[in-house]
Amino acid sequence: MTEYAATWSAGKDSCLAVWKALSQGLKVSYLLNFINKDSTKSMSHGLSQEIIAEQAKAMGMPIIQQKTTKGNYEVGFKAALAGLKHKGITRLITGDIYLQVHRDWIDRVCREAGVEAMLPLWHLDTYQLLMDFIEAGFKAIVVSTKAEMLGSEWLGRQLDKKLATELKNMNMDPCGEEGEFHTFVYDGPLFQKPIKITKSEPILRGNRWYLEILECHLG
Repeated sequence: MTEYAATWSAGKDSCLAVWKALSQGLKVSYLLNFINKDSTKSMSHGLSQEIIAEQAKAMGMPIIQQKTTKGNYEVGFKAALAGLKHKGITRLITGDIYLQVHRDWIDRVCREAGVEAMLPLWHLDTYQLLMDFIEAGFKAIVVSTKAEMLGSEWLGRQLDKKLATELKNMNMDPCGEEGEFHTFVYDGPLFQKPIKITKSEPILRGNRWYLEILECHLG
């Protein structure tokens, strides 16, 4: 069977992309996560390297955590793809939904690295995707927001139908595809054990609020 890797942000979109790929009978052998080597935080969601590794452990899935920087992100991305090719994996799943500039970048970088990109969420309705995620039984919380759009009171909120309706009524993309907010998935059908967050605090970095997860354990 053909093996796939999947980019992994720790949030709902990458999780749902993996879930849909598995539902189609594909074999996802590795998660691929990118860590800012200057801060040991994830490049996208500001989560610690250790917490994302713990999340992968909760799902029983191998994870590759590639260290890179914003200035050398493409170099780090291609290095990770080269490592996957050495493992015999030449197909990559991503959770992109509708931003064409993101798709163009993914397609180009993967093509140059000799890897085929697969986007199972591409051009699907974002409100329906969020409903699919919730109704499948996944559980997630908000861990990052654009400060000018959503305040610190959104941090830690459950990603449920009430929140989805709020976002829709605010004329905000329900999946936050343009970075309006990011999430952390802590339980659901892919998980062998849930992750219990026992200590956290809000922190403002630049123009974004982050939920700094200080303590968590497998429940």
